[in-house]
Amino acid sequence: MRALLSNDALLCAAIFPKTSAYLALSRWKGMAMFHSASRHGWHPFMLKGQQLATLCVPHKSFYWISTDSDQLETSSLRPRRRRHLCYYFTQGLCTMENDPLHLEKFTHDYPDLKLSPLQLNNLQQQPFEFYLVLDLEGMVEILEFPVVMIDAKTLEAVDRFHRFVRPVKMSEKRIDEYIEGKYGRWGLDRVWHDTAIPFTKVLKEFERWLQSHGLWNARQGGKLKRAAFVTCGNWDIKTKIPQQCVTSSSYLPSYFLEWVNLKDIYLNFYKRRAGGMLAMLKGLQMPMVGTHHVGLDDAHNIARVLQRIMIDGGIVKVTAKKSMDNPSEVKFRFKNRV
Repeated sequence: MRALLSNDALLCAAIFPKTSAYLALSRWKGMAMFHSASRHGWHPFMLKGQQLATLCVPHKSFYWISTDSDQLETSSLRPRRRRHLCYYFTQGLCTMENDPLHLEKFTHDYPDLKLSPLQLNNLQQQPFEFYLVLDLEGMVEILEFPVVMIDAKTLEAVDRFHRFVRPVKMSEKRIDEYIEGKYGRWGLDRVWHDTAIPFTKVLKEFERWLQSHGLWNARQGGKLKRAAFVTCGNWDIKTKIPQQCVTSSSYLPSYFLEWVNLKDIYLNFYKRRAGGMLAMLKGLQMPMVGTHHVGLDDAHNIARVLQRIMIDGGIVKVTAKKSMDNPSEVKFRFKNRV
C-alpha cells in the first residue's frame, strides 16, 4: 500500500489526538478534508503535494488507509509529542544544547512570529523603529521579566530578553510556596529556582541588552532611543515596576516613563473594547500559543496582537507618559481608554 502524507499533514494531524480519538484526512471533490469526533461535519484542510490518504488516529499509533486500497496498515510513526520551550535556553544558561535526550523533551525554537511579505501591504510608517513587548509576572514581587523586540518595518522578532526574578523581601518558605503555586503546575519551578536573580541585577543585564541593540545609553539621558515599550494594560510600567524599585531599593530608570498600552490601541483602532490579551486574541480570531501566565509566552502572544494591528494598518503610538519630576502622575494620551 502506498499512502503518502506530506510533512504539513503529519504536523497538523499530531495536534488533534489530544482532543479527539479519531481524525480523518480524505479526498473530496479534489480537496483535502478533515473530520474528527469532537467536531461536527467536514471542514477544509490544507495539504501540500503527495497522494492524499485517510488517517485514523486511535490511541498512540497512526493507521493509514490508502485512498486506492481498502487495506489497513499500522505505521511505526507516532504522534509527535509537544516539546516545551527550554527556559534555561531563553536566559542564555542552557548547557545541554547538543544533548539528544534534552532535545527530545525541550525545544530551543521560539514561537514562530514570521510573516509573509504579502501581509505587510497595509503597513503604515510607525513612530518607532522597534517595539519592546513587556509582560511581567508576579503580584507581590516581580517573578519574571520577559521582553520580545519587534522590528516596526519587517514585524520580525529581532531578539528576546528573559529573566526569572528572585524576590528580596519574601522569606524562603514563602518564595517556595509562591513559586510552587505559580510555576509548579507547569514544571517550571525547578528552572525558576535555578536561574532567578534579584531585580537590580535583572535591570543591569537588561540595560546591557538595550545597549547591545543601540536603544539606550545612560550618558544620553537614560531614555529609550528609537523604541517604545508595549504592554497589555498600564499595570506593568505604571504600577509594578515603580513598586519593585522601591522594594529593591533601586532608582526608577527613566526609560520606564512612557509606554504603549496595547488595549488602548486596540480599542481606538478596531472600535471595540478588549479587557485583556485573551480577549484581543479572541476578537482577532487568533489562537493563543504557549501557556497563559508564563510571562515569555504571554509576551509572544501580545507581540502577535501587535503585529496584527500593524498588519491591518494601525499606528502604534505612546499612550501614557510620566515625568521624572513627578513620576506618580501619569498623562494618558487617548480620550478613549480601557
